[in-house]
Amino acid sequence: MKKAFALLTGLTLLFGVLTGCSTQSNESPQAEQASTNGEPMVLRWSINSEPPSLDPGIAVDADSFDMIYAAFEGLTSYDVNGELVNATAESFTNSPDYTQYTFKIRKDAKWSNGDPLTAHDFVYAIKRNLDPKTASEYAYQLYYIKGGEEYNTGKGSADDVGVKALDDYTLEFTLKAPTPFFRELTFFPTLFPLHQKTVESNPKWADEAATIVGNGPFIMKEWEHKQKIVFEKNDNYWDKDNVKLDRLEVAMIDDNNTAFSMFENGDIDWGGYPASTLPPDAIPYLKNEGKLMVASNPGTQSVVFNTQKPPFNNQKIRQAFAYAIDRQAIIDNILQTGVPAAYGWVPDSMGLKPEGYFKEDPAKAKQLLEEGMKELGLNSFPSVTYTFDSTDMNKKVAEALQDQWKRNLGIDVKLYTAELKVYRDMRSQGNFDMIRFQWGADFNDPINFLEMFREKTGGNNHPDWENPKFKELIDQSYTEPDLEKRKQILLEAETILMEEMPLAPINFRGNPYVKNDHVKDFIIFPLGGAYFKYASVVK
Repeated sequence: MKKAFALLTGLTLLFGVLTGCSTQSNESPQAEQASTNGEPMVLRWSINSEPPSLDPGIAVDADSFDMIYAAFEGLTSYDVNGELVNATAESFTNSPDYTQYTFKIRKDAKWSNGDPLTAHDFVYAIKRNLDPKTASEYAYQLYYIKGGEEYNTGKGSADDVGVKALDDYTLEFTLKAPTPFFRELTFFPTLFPLHQKTVESNPKWADEAATIVGNGPFIMKEWEHKQKIVFEKNDNYWDKDNVKLDRLEVAMIDDNNTAFSMFENGDIDWGGYPASTLPPDAIPYLKNEGKLMVASNPGTQSVVFNTQKPPFNNQKIRQAFAYAIDRQAIIDNILQTGVPAAYGWVPDSMGLKPEGYFKEDPAKAKQLLEEGMKELGLNSFPSVTYTFDSTDMNKKVAEALQDQWKRNLGIDVKLYTAELKVYRDMRSQGNFDMIRFQWGADFNDPINFLEMFREKTGGNNHPDWENPKFKELIDQSYTEPDLEKRKQILLEAETILMEEMPLAPINFRGNPYVKNDHVKDFIIFPLGGAYFKYASVVK
């Protein structure tokens, strides 16, 4: 168990240049407080769209999370070297069997309005996020807590949830089973504290800069909707001396070509992940110039099938579409970042079955298609559409998939591109035949990629798929203390997932970016996402 815990918490940032290797700067944040001629230190950033919600218990998308990590903070966070460290908690202990964790809250932790932050704020947030009326899509991340699932599904009460404040500065969690990675999970926004008076006094508290009360390194000063967000350093933050930026200016740029042009012109300080997506045509040029870098974060890009309506309610037809994809061609000709092809859903870095569960096989795909159509009584294949969010990269991938399905299956697939908010709504409402879906790790364990499919009512179970044996295996994994046995249980679960194929993996994630050389100590979290606390702009 100790070995596993060290693995899960000893994460490092992985930055790689395609033409070599690059690591995070070894200069200390203090050493980089270079003169700015008395001018405020400003980082100019961008995101793809208006964040749907800056409520840590409600948000589900990357743009919202990046802004939340600027304005809020959990019990733990990451330091400039990418190591998990105590944050709002100054220390913690856990029981030998990893079923109880106790955190000591810093007595100098405050809310951005100056109110003291206490253990009660964490208890309030967690029970509020589990409340079925809150409708938190990430509530299942709290099911590790004893009584969490029962309360969220209407089978228990808030009083039975295993989180309590022993005093104002001592927070205790009682878990339903041994969970060695629970400390890492406390970094996730669903476990962040909330300012109870703010939340309960205004249902739209997270929609405007003036009403957001956070506890992070920055405070939101402006939110010009669909245009920009401006943060300033939070003087009530407990670790404000290590926050170098005076101001963080975030432009909302929905066109990635525009974002890259702004970077090239010096109008913003970062191009590509996690701010935006680099245009496909720019990647070869940046690669040849030696400027392209790739953040290696666990994640998988896939095609999700709607298993609740024909023709993708048929397993063989789903398999046919999965086996007909030429993944390496997409990686070599479109992504161009050298990422691995995905023949499983769980990233190969997590070690369940790195070689995968299947391979491309156009002949077998054609056979499975014919068998599936026969099972459904179809003489001709119905019209189907592949939906994706509107970036140039996603469009090129979609066109490649369309061409491959036509060539290998003889099926004309329609393409539909949707603005990000519409795309997310279609995905969550099941309004699609096939849809693009990329998942990045919330914590470094295979269960994070598998438990979302435990039951079809899960917030991120976009295929609306479930399997009784799969669910049984996931539940077994929660209580299995032997790490090797647990791995075999999860391996069996993923085998079922890849046999029934509610989604077809395409590639594991590798996110390209370029940056202004003046930007120092900006962190891409080991699991993905932006962290501005230690960043500086040295001119």
